[in-house]
Amino acid sequence: MDRPDADDRRHAAGQSATAGQPATAGQPGATDRVDPADRPNRNVARGEATRGQLIAIATRMFAERGYEDTSIEAVLREAGVSRGSLYHHFPSKEALFEAVAEEVETSVGAQTVNAASGSEGPVEALRAGFVAWIRLAGDPVVQRILLIDGPSVLGWEQWRAMEEHHALGLVRAVLQIIADEGKMRPELVGTLAHVLLASVNEVALLVARSDDKEAAMQAGADTIDELLRRLFN
Repeated sequence: MDRPDADDRRHAAGQSATAGQPATAGQPGATDRVDPADRPNRNVARGEATRGQLIAIATRMFAERGYEDTSIEAVLREAGVSRGSLYHHFPSKEALFEAVAEEVETSVGAQTVNAASGSEGPVEALRAGFVAWIRLAGDPVVQRILLIDGPSVLGWEQWRAMEEHHALGLVRAVLQIIADEGKMRPELVGTLAHVLLASVNEVALLVARSDDKEAAMQAGADTIDELLRRLFN
């Protein structure tokens, strides 16, 4: 048998010296390992992306078909996810609708607040917010999900709680400022908030269902002006 020469011995010694060392940049395996600490963050990000995708698809389907005519199977086909993945985020079709309604309500609230910002006073802010809401209610997504299906799918109490958190709460807050200025009795703030929001919702539905939306929009804005003028002037 041939005896190893000097070069062979040096090569074997070098391999032994580096065998227990971790791989570094430029060596095989250096970029193959995944830090276990990163896995939860990646899973959370994937979960949030899936949840957002499901809400976006369900929003469109609920708006186009209505709650009753939108099946979970249709949402799954469109999203390309498993039933288990959907139920991981939403235990029922009603829970999915609730998440959709919450997203739409949040968007409407942000847009009405933006429309009212910069108003000269609380009454002007009410008017700007109400007019913005009437315009937004003409959007088929807003109309179907919040005004038509929302109360029946979620039930009056849950739907009202959502309204309380968003639109009704904003109206009440502005009315409280008006009461603090001495323009209305403070004990009527809560009741008047309900009355005003119900009235504006009805105007919004009239505008949304009108064949001549521009004329109906103008009539609605004029009605709001007249109502607020009589109440607070």
